[in-house]
Formats: sequence, C-alpha cells, structure tokens
Amino acid sequence: MGRKILNSIFFVLLLAFAAAFIFPVAVVLINSFKTKFSITESPFTLPLGSYFVGLANYTEGIRSTGFPSAFGWSLFITVFSIAAITVFTSMTAWYIVRVKTKFTSVLYYSLVFSMIVPFQMVMFTMSKIANVMHLDNPLGIILIYLGFGAGLSVFMYSGFIKTVPLGIEEAATIDGCTPLQTYWQVVFPILKPTAITVAILNTMWIWNDYLLPYLVIGSDYKTIPIAVQYLKGGYGSVDMGAMMAMLVLSIIPVVVFYLSSQKYIIKGVAAGAVKG
Repeated sequence: MGRKILNSIFFVLLLAFAAAFIFPVAVVLINSFKTKFSITESPFTLPLGSYFVGLANYTEGIRSTGFPSAFGWSLFITVFSIAAITVFTSMTAWYIVRVKTKFTSVLYYSLVFSMIVPFQMVMFTMSKIANVMHLDNPLGIILIYLGFGAGLSVFMYSGFIKTVPLGIEEAATIDGCTPLQTYWQVVFPILKPTAITVAILNTMWIWNDYLLPYLVIGSDYKTIPIAVQYLKGGYGSVDMGAMMAMLVLSIIPVVVFYLSSQKYIIKGVAAGAVKG
C-alpha cells in the first residue's frame, strides 16, 4: 500500500515537471495566433474572437525575417556539422580506446577538459582566429562546431567502445579487413545507438545556437536565431506576434527529429557512460 502511494506521489511530481516544461511552449504556440497587443495585455488567454489573427503572424514573420533563406542556412550548417561530429569523433574515440599511448591519453583528457571550459572564455579569441583563418563562412563554422562538439562526443563514444569486445575487430582483421574497413563495416554499425544520441544532442545545440553564428558569420548568412532577432526594432519595439510565429516554426524540425529518434537516447547515454 505504501509503495503504491509513493509511486502515485512520484507520478504526480513528474507530471508537474512535465507541465512546467510544456507550458512555455504552449504559451508561445497560443500567442503565435494573436495580435501583438493582445499578447502584451493577455498573454495566457486563448486566441479567440478579436484576439485571433489566423496565419497573419506567420506570413509577416516569414516576410520580415527572410525565413526560407535562414532555414536553409540553419539546415545546411546543422546537417553537415552533425555529420562531421558523428563521423570524426567516433573515429577519434576508436583510435583513443584501441591505441594505448601517452599521446592518446593526453588527447582524451584534453578533449574531456574542453567540456568544462565556458564558451564565453574563448569566444573573442575564437572569433578573431576564425576571421584570420577565413572560417567566417558557413563552411568554416562547421569546422568550429566540430571542435566545440568533440569533447562530449568523444567521451560518449569512448565509453561505448570500451564495452565492444576486441575479438570482433580482430576477427575482421583476420578476414582481411583494413583498419578503415573494420571501422565502417564492424565498429560503426555497433555504435549506432550512441551515434544517434550524439546526433540528437548536437542537433538541439547547433540548431538553436545564436551566439556562435552571430560572432562568426554575422548577418551575411543569417541562421534562424539571428533572423528572429531582427524582428526587434528600434527603441526596444518587438513584433511579438511575428516573433512567436517564427519561434514555433524554428522548433518544429528539431522536435520532429527528437521524437523520431528518442528511443535511442537513453540506450546511447547509458552505454556511453558505462566506462567513461
């Protein structure tokens, strides 16, 4: 009886936490269909009657921000950054785990240490170096994202690879596989749960990132967060209706990607933490 009561209390607490996280998203969705004056006056009321403006906020936001272009640049940067992080960090982790030298130990702990360094400590130096090395463009920022995403990704991959029996790779070598063939045909398929987890975590970060694209590529190649910021006019004026609509459009792709891949998250995180 006591256990049932405890489980009920636990369920109610989890439900309350879920509601606390969902509520802000629901408010943004509701206000995306309301006039900007009603958003200020009654932000929590439903878009009914004179408050309802249909898709006017969406059309205005798309027109004002150049949303299709911003969506394209965000998609390009996110997809290729995730591809680079997923492939190169998994290969790095495999090398670190299987080749035991002082160099791999220093490399591993350097990457892990980078996880605790705040971005604000290096952002000005990084932006200057990016400018000098001509990385201040959509292709260059992919390389920068690879560097910032390497720490956590290598850490997770390394923990998972340590659980993979070495005999599987040795059997592939005996069968005549080169190291690259062993990696692509044997190791990488086994890493699928962790690879998807790494992809999801980095997608949510890169897609929603504002500061790094703003510092590196600025307004020349506006991503969605930067484009939304341009809805803020002079003297602090903000078209709240259009901004809410663009926020809704910006979160839809990452939510769809997350929901379609969520079953791999717990499995991948747990596997990557076994021997990290």
